Amino acid sequence: MNPMETLGKFLLGLGTLFLLVGGLLWLAGKTGLSWKPLPGDIVVRRDGFTFIAPITTSLLLSALLTLLLWLLSMARR
Repeated sequence: MNPMETLGKFLLGLGTLFLLVGGLLWLAGKTGLSWKPLPGDIVVRRDGFTFIAPITTSLLLSALLTLLLWLLSMARR
């Protein structure tokens, strides 16, 4: 397969993923669902400024994605 075709398919897949995630976030905002920091996430609020470092959320998402990818790789065998 041509490398340009491979790159094109990859970019189309990535764009589709961004559209899906963006749509889900947009719908979540319309329905009133919002992200709440987990215990362990760092949130600093000052006048006109908010800094969020989602440490626990990042670790949780990393573990879930690792598990998902591991399960998918086991299913391919």
